[in-house]
Amino acid sequence: MKKRLILSVLLTAFLCGSSAFSQTKVIAHRGYWDCEGSAQNSITALNKAHEVGVYGSEFDVLITADGIPVVNHNDSIQGFCIETSLYEEIKDLKLKNGEVLPTLEDYLIQGKQNKGTQLILEIKPHKRVVNEDRAVTAILALVQKYQLEDHVEYISFSMNICKELIRRAPAAQVAYLRGEVSPADLKVLGFTGLDYHYKVFEKNPTWIQEAKNAGLTVNVWTVDDPAVMQSMIEQNVDFITTDKPEQLKEIVKKN
Repeated sequence: MKKRLILSVLLTAFLCGSSAFSQTKVIAHRGYWDCEGSAQNSITALNKAHEVGVYGSEFDVLITADGIPVVNHNDSIQGFCIETSLYEEIKDLKLKNGEVLPTLEDYLIQGKQNKGTQLILEIKPHKRVVNEDRAVTAILALVQKYQLEDHVEYISFSMNICKELIRRAPAAQVAYLRGEVSPADLKVLGFTGLDYHYKVFEKNPTWIQEAKNAGLTVNVWTVDDPAVMQSMIEQNVDFITTDKPEQLKEIVKKN
């Protein structure tokens, strides 16, 4: 009986410890672009993120005037405002590594082949709310077309976009980026996580634990300083988004 009791106590301690200190996962910011032959939000960056074995590869999506979601960080590219341009006008524009501007469909097709790497899809704010709604509709349709519902996680600075995602895809993982809303309020709104700049957590040091207590995932961006990486790992955040995924992986491994 005494041996059983000791084993039970040890098992409970192990399970609680492993739950409380689960390993922080690495997300490559705009893919793994800071290496030879790559570029931000390129298909190469997506593939290189997969090759180094990160949890996820983040990328940015906007919709054209004629309803084609494309992958680009800024709302314009080479003088063309994406939201007000036809796809035909921008489809041949080149990224810094020589690739053409990828569509979301291109990204999803490749991403489906990269087994084990989550697609962290950021829908960018648009100038008009109607275009944000169009973007959500088109993006969800493509994700459904390629049966990637469990492979795609959503983030956005736009509260409107996030609310539309929660309403239209209630089973989806949706995290908010802007940083002004408390974990408790995000939980009430139906979010599954928060994804804030590390300085937000420095100003609100209780928010990481509050989020975890509420059952929300915690992602922090964009962390390239090893000291900040270590600090966030020690605070047991779930994910760190970085431009230095290999360096972060090594630091995580040492913990």
